[in-house]
Amino acid sequence: LSQCPSADPAWDDPKGVPISAFIFGGRLSTTYPLVYEATDWRHGVYMAATMGSEATAAAEKQAAIRRDPMAMLPFCGYNMGDYWKHWLGFEDRVAQLPKIFRVNWFRKDSDGKFIWPGFSENMRVLKWIVDRVRGQGEGVTSPFGRMPRYQDINWQGLSFDKATYNTLMEIDGDAASAEVEDQKELFDRFADSHFPTELEEERQKQIGRLKSLSSVWRLPD
Repeated sequence: LSQCPSADPAWDDPKGVPISAFIFGGRLSTTYPLVYEATDWRHGVYMAATMGSEATAAAEKQAAIRRDPMAMLPFCGYNMGDYWKHWLGFEDRVAQLPKIFRVNWFRKDSDGKFIWPGFSENMRVLKWIVDRVRGQGEGVTSPFGRMPRYQDINWQGLSFDKATYNTLMEIDGDAASAEVEDQKELFDRFADSHFPTELEEERQKQIGRLKSLSSVWRLPD
């Protein structure tokens, strides 16, 4: 790592390094927008705990969405419920909690093509995240969390129209509700004394936010 020019000089400091944000993401062609921010710490932990990706064409006998909480399920050497409790426990231990964001670069249009133009443009989204951390970025509240409007992203040097962006950010009420119901299967796998009830409470809150949707939620002008 010492040969990596972008590594922070304090990367190996025994005192640790400040963390301003966590960014989680999965490969999903529908339902989830390009980016959104958790409303608070517990909501962010819930977002990360229910993260998943669609199985690729090369994978056989896998569920449509393969859940991988915090991208740690294959690596967590102890009960996942205790791991979630560990994350939730920071709420009472840290004075300034990092913000939590979720990204999805892989949403597709009705023709099966990726809407976002590619990884080379991801810095535009990351800049909005950095701005949010610094208290500068704008956004609006959605049923999932806080989202950037078209004008909140720097589009300099890229031709990407507002209508396409809004399609990338819209939330289908039926699809989102089905996703939240499907998360119960994950929680049921860990439904013992280790499971933190706060996550199920967050899931119920998400169900409540989606009930107010008549059909599709779209970014306001």
